Amino acid sequence: MAAKGNLSAVLRKVDDLCLEERPIPQPGKGEVQISMHAVGICGSDVHYWKRGRIGDFILTAPMVLGHESSGVVSAVGEGVTHLKVGDRVAIEPGASCRYCSFCKEGRYNLCPDMKFAATLQLMAHCADTMFTLLTFVSSKSRPSLPDHVSFEEGALLEPLSVAVHACRRAGISIGSNVLVCGAGPIGLVNLMTAKACGASKVAITDIDEGRLNKAKELGADYIIKVDTTKDSRDLAKKVVDSLGLADQTIECSGAESSFHAAIHATKSGGTLVVVGLGKAEVQFPIVDALVREVDIRGIFRYANCYPTALALVASGAVNVKPLITHHFKLEQSLDAFETSRTGAGGAIKVVIHCNEGYQI
Repeated sequence: MAAKGNLSAVLRKVDDLCLEERPIPQPGKGEVQISMHAVGICGSDVHYWKRGRIGDFILTAPMVLGHESSGVVSAVGEGVTHLKVGDRVAIEPGASCRYCSFCKEGRYNLCPDMKFAATLQLMAHCADTMFTLLTFVSSKSRPSLPDHVSFEEGALLEPLSVAVHACRRAGISIGSNVLVCGAGPIGLVNLMTAKACGASKVAITDIDEGRLNKAKELGADYIIKVDTTKDSRDLAKKVVDSLGLADQTIECSGAESSFHAAIHATKSGGTLVVVGLGKAEVQFPIVDALVREVDIRGIFRYANCYPTALALVASGAVNVKPLITHHFKLEQSLDAFETSRTGAGGAIKVVIHCNEGYQI
């Protein structure tokens, strides 16, 4: 399974995404080499490309983007016994220290020494990440994919894990009335995960009618188009008129006005989980949330969610296939990123296929 080269999509600086040959990484102790197959483009990848940063993570040196990925084990390092060459795997793209208090408590996503693919934290460890022919990663937390789960589905375990973590933090269970704000890829996987958790009714909001229609296809009970000329209370009223007050709300858009509406539309004693990353500082109606004891919780990536995400897909409880709208070869990375950025052709999830010989 050896490759002649290691073609990679490298972000050199803002607006400078190029293809170049990189060194072929060799696995060390406890590591495996992965022949990359499917990699999804995340909104954070586009932010790096166009803005040079996502939140507090700032591009300071050239790096290979990507973290929603799957592939085939092509070499194993010393001490690796649970994976072998030829295994099909999904890649959980973070490696924590495993020794700090957060790791020992099972909240390894909060590890201060986390090395995560395609972020500043990874640069000192390995600049080669996912939009590449070959990469190497720790052998830990690499779920093997059953034969009936495709590489594309394996790549989408990463955003699905975000939804699993959000729904757990929200406490969604059988009979919940749930509001999801934002019908982008993360909003849509939260919709499907909430349903899989037993939510009886789910309403979803967005400014884009096409994405709302997709949400309806995926099981949304109510779709609510956001009128940007109206204030947040008007949107909250639309939600309440259809869904009622939400037991749990998951905000995925990152828009300040949506955050406001989410607070107003969540019942007293309910929970609001904020997933979308917008401005670093926002104003919000804190008194309304406090006097009604609306719990506001954040999430940061996920922890211990990949096995559940894989089980949801493998069992058919969640079908992520309809989210994948566009396919590109690695050599077409710039076109793929532009499609993801603009949403051209109704793009929801754009997947780049890195394996040589892939035919669209």
